[in-house]
Amino acid sequence: MPLDPQAQVLLDQLAAAGDRKLADMTVAEARQTFALMAALATPGPDLDEARNESADGVPVRVYRPTADRPLPAIVYFHGGGFVIGDLATHDATCRDLALRTGMVVVSVDYRLAPEHVFPAAADDASTATRWVHDHAGELGVDPARIAVAGDSAGGNLAAVATLDARERGGPPLAFQLLIYPCLDATMTQPSIDENAEGYLLQRDSMQWFYGHYAREADVKDQRLSPLHAADLAGLPPALVITAEFDPLRDEGEAYGERLRDGGVPVTVSRYDGMIHGFFGMTAVLDAARAAMDEAVAALRAVLAV
Repeated sequence: MPLDPQAQVLLDQLAAAGDRKLADMTVAEARQTFALMAALATPGPDLDEARNESADGVPVRVYRPTADRPLPAIVYFHGGGFVIGDLATHDATCRDLALRTGMVVVSVDYRLAPEHVFPAAADDASTATRWVHDHAGELGVDPARIAVAGDSAGGNLAAVATLDARERGGPPLAFQLLIYPCLDATMTQPSIDENAEGYLLQRDSMQWFYGHYAREADVKDQRLSPLHAADLAGLPPALVITAEFDPLRDEGEAYGERLRDGGVPVTVSRYDGMIHGFFGMTAVLDAARAAMDEAVAALRAVLAV
């Protein structure tokens, strides 16, 4: 189908504002631009508890709805190509998830490239996930009901955390929410070329991100490219959300197919007419609100508040 009219308006506004290509920016400029865009978003809802903690050295922010019993938890990894983004850029999304699911959300401020190259972010993702399980009592969390979630690069880290947990024999994870995840650093999926330019995230942007993060890594290492893991059996159930006009569309959908082939219950949900990054744009995109509804329903169905 054609580009969603609301997404087209957004792209037109960015173009009118003189939107620069990410690949032409320095890291500092890219981080500042991303932070400014996030600051324009509608603030998330108030919660009784939102505090910063250290998860064995990894900064996290814990969002907890009011409850007098242990709650399920969502360990959330923000997007930004492993180079940009932080707790602030995804604060509204995490607040929305916590309030609407009635679950604890632990947002992870993993180390960024180029200061910290692969596998630093992957290591931090696994460390934070284990920490949530190991400190469940202090956090008011049910250790048997922990999910991982993330968008874009954060979707990669959520997938990596499930693979690591399987191979380490824990912690037990109940669900994975992968929102337009980047899962194939070979950049050979058809949508990389089909949606190479013009839809917010571009092919040269992905090359820029991987150039800072992956460096000399094997692009088929499963901790960089989960799509190339030898076996996806035994992983937790998944919801994979993709966008039609996204360079990363096909790798997310291919991962869903491989999960299904491995016997993992999975739903792959493509949002037609949408672009990369739409999930957090609930103030301006009807599809973003629908995707948030779908994510909340899937999390509640599996983790049962």
